[in-house]
Order: sequence, then C-alpha cells, then structure tokens
Amino acid sequence: MDQSSTLAFPEEALRRSGRQALESIIRYQETLRERGPLEVTGRGTLSGLWENLPRDGKPFEQVLERLEREVLPYMARPSHPRFFAFVPSPSNPVGALASFLAAGYNVFCGSWMEGAGPTMIELVTLDWLKRITGFPEQAGGLFVSGGSMANLTALAAARDARLGEQDFSRGVVYYSDQTHSSIERALRVLGFSRRQLRKVPSDDHFRMPVAALRDAIVQDRMLGWQPFCVVANAGTTNTGAVDPLAELSDLCRPENLWLHVDGAFGAAAVLCEEGRGLLTGLGEVDSLTLDPHKWLFQPFDCGCVLVRDQRALLDTFSVHAEYLTDVAGRDAVDFWDCGIELTRPFRALKLWMTFEVFGADAIATAIERGFELARAAEGELRRRPDWEIVTPASMAIVSFRYHPDGVSHALADVWNREIGLRVTESGRAAVLSTTLRGRPVLRLCTISPRTTEQDIVETVNALDETARRIAGAS
Repeated sequence: MDQSSTLAFPEEALRRSGRQALESIIRYQETLRERGPLEVTGRGTLSGLWENLPRDGKPFEQVLERLEREVLPYMARPSHPRFFAFVPSPSNPVGALASFLAAGYNVFCGSWMEGAGPTMIELVTLDWLKRITGFPEQAGGLFVSGGSMANLTALAAARDARLGEQDFSRGVVYYSDQTHSSIERALRVLGFSRRQLRKVPSDDHFRMPVAALRDAIVQDRMLGWQPFCVVANAGTTNTGAVDPLAELSDLCRPENLWLHVDGAFGAAAVLCEEGRGLLTGLGEVDSLTLDPHKWLFQPFDCGCVLVRDQRALLDTFSVHAEYLTDVAGRDAVDFWDCGIELTRPFRALKLWMTFEVFGADAIATAIERGFELARAAEGELRRRPDWEIVTPASMAIVSFRYHPDGVSHALADVWNREIGLRVTESGRAAVLSTTLRGRPVLRLCTISPRTTEQDIVETVNALDETARRIAGAS
C-alpha cells in the first residue's frame, strides 16, 4: 500500500522532518530578541496564502520553509522580553516539548479507561495547585483551554449549586467594573440577561468595595431578586488590583453566595512570598480561575479551574450517555464528567513537566522577578518629567500617562492613545493602552523572566521619545 495514502511517514523522513521542525523552534528562540515583539500586517500582504485546496502533497521542508517565511513572521511574540501588552504568555521550552509529546502520542485525557496515566498526572498537578492556593482536600478541578473557559465552568457550577432551575431568571451576579470581559460573556452564554448582572463601581484603588457590594445585595433582595454569586479579582488586567478576598469571603459565606475568583493572571503569584501577602484569603473561596499559560510560563493553551468541592463540577456537567457505558470508571476519575469537553487533550503535562524539571523554587523566583521589574519601570517613569503614575506597580503591572503641565486632558488623551501604538508598530516594544476612570492610560505587564532592567529602560526611552515627537507635532 502506498504510504502516502495511509498518512504515514517513512521513519527516516520523520526523523529528518522532526529535526527540521525542532531546529526551526530553536532558531526562533535564539533570535527572539532580534525580532519585534509584535508584527502586524494587512490582509493584502498575506494574500499569497489564499489558494485552492492542494490535491497533491509537497515535501515537508518546503511547507515548513513557507510557514517560516509567509506565516510566522506576522504575529505577536508573547515570549519576547519587551512584550508588555495585555498579559503576556512567556512560555518555557520544557512546556513546549511537553506539548510536542502530548501531540505526538495523541493523548486523550477524557476518561480513565482511555488515559489512566495522563489522568493521574492531571490529578497530581491539580493537587499541587490546590496546595499552593490553599484549597481543601475535597477540592477538585480540571485543566481547560484558558481563563474564559475556566470562568464559564465555574459560573455554571455556581448557578447550579446556589439556584434551583425555577430561580434562574431571578439570579443575580455581582462583579466590579475592573472584571475581565470573559465573566460577562460567560454569564450571557449561561442564559443570564443583562438585568441580572451587577457591575459595582470599584474604589479608589480599583478594588471591589465591600460596603457598596453589601448594599447592592440588600437592595436586590428587597426587590425580589436572588443574589447567588460574587466574582472577585486576583490581579486585574488593567492594574493588577486584588480585591479584598478575605472580607468578601466573610460577606458571602453567611449570605450563601458563591464566591468565584478570577485569578487567571494573578493567582499564580501565591507561589512566592510577596504574592501570598497580596492574596490573603484565596483558599477560602468557592472557585478559582488561573491560567498557567500566563504567570506559570506555559505555552498556549493551559487554563485551570479549581472548585472547593469537586462534586459541584460533577453535579453540573456529568451526563451519562449509553455509548459510554463500558468506559465509565468504577473507582476512577473521568474528567469529561467535570466540564464541557468530552474530547480533552493532555494539557496538564506541560505544567507537570515544568515543575519536575525546574522545581517550584525556580518558578517562584521567576514570578518574583515580575514584581521587581514593575517597580523598576515605575521608578524609571517617575524620573522622567511629564509622566504621571496612575496606579503604582502591583502584581507586575504599572499604569501611567503622559501629561505635561498646561496640556488639557482631552489633548493628553489623544496623545496617550497614539504613543503605545507607535512604539508597538516600531518594533521596539509592545505597549498598549487601556482606560481607567474614562481616561486612556498606558500600562506595562512585566511577567517575563527574560526581561532585563535594560529592556525596561529602553522601553521607557521609546515611550518618552515617541511622546515628545507626538507632542511636538501637535
């Protein structure tokens, strides 16, 4: 039989192609600093990729060469040491190799029967995360694609645990105006109308104000609504703010409200001493989202949801299909009963291998580095005239604004929207803006352990030079 018709590769061709792919990755990693942190282009540049479905195959090296030349140059490089936009995902090479192994072995991690060893690794890795975050023994969870799916999973469990089906239309959820958009999107997917969502204005430090939340809950109960869930933040995307988790737990517990924490970005900081101090009360919540592909340095995709009681996931997601009768585990764990995905890849492998190869202490030191770099960026900005710090360094994020004396807020708004875009387009660094209290501000998220103090200085130089050119041309 023709090997091409079986989609097989001769052994030597596979070895050669595998080496070529690995060498491509190594070249990319070794030349990362020489490339821009983010390269954007228009669809016209990429029009050559539009083609008819190929009927005949081509040599692997030819396809790889085209990928390197025409596709991979045009993308964000979130592992770049000067990628400070959004929340970067500075992956590590061990995680990349683990992803390669999981794909090469084509691991299915949905049921114990089909993946006992991989399932056990996921259980072990979840147990590490439970211990790190202070969750109890009966807690559980699962690995998902990212924070959006983790938030959706947790909120579905919260709905079923705190509301009867007849009460779905009366249920109310509370979150601050700094909460990630994935929370509202998840609630809309779960069928909640906008009338059931309460966005509480944050306080002067962009945290959830407990007194205002308590008043909103009382008001809603008086109007016949049924409050059932509060969503808190453990490191907001805008400023790195951490809501008062212990106080919120004290409020939610007697009110029988499910407390979910979106810690997709910041919860991993609990691994280091400074992070633990900021995240007091994390282990008291009902559910937690964290993304190892952010501050635990994993490749995409690797999100995680933890719940205080594993039964909450089973109650919401377990569905017994007749064609899975023979597969159902007896004293085992079938992760397809704990979330939306029936077909599940082996996401836990990359985090497990990273901890095994580097050790938790090295990862904690890399996390601490993010705190130090944010403070270095704040100090560098404070030394420059015409720059103001909007929110001091917190959870490896600092936000700031260019606003010379005598310049109107409106004109400064225009400049600050433009500064980050121009620096990013120049390839010197990836820095973008957000909005706080109605004003555009710039922000740096400094979680990459490859970033140096010199990277910080050069980035601030680029921002300062660009700002003065824009101001001079106005």
